Amino acid sequence: MRPSAPPWPSAGPDERGAVKANRAYHLIASRAGPAFIADERRLDRVEVISVEDGEVMLFWEVPARLASRLLRELRADLAGLDAEAFIDKWQGADTAFED
Repeated sequence: MRPSAPPWPSAGPDERGAVKANRAYHLIASRAGPAFIADERRLDRVEVISVEDGEVMLFWEVPARLASRLLRELRADLAGLDAEAFIDKWQGADTAFED
């Protein structure tokens, strides 16, 4: 007798062969407390790391309040896009905040 498929979606490739971004990348946020009480000068780090090889794919060092919004958008895209579409969308955005 063959076991039935699990009731949850597969973590592997979808019907097009693409892997979901949240399976290919890991989001790391280095924060020093809640954004709403943060000093204006405080900078938080946000990194997107490749699960496959541990390489930093995207990196930001931004003010705490901006980091909260950035994390919210990144989490939504990690859950909703495949890995290639995610990198295509965010590539270059990590340099947008440089002086």
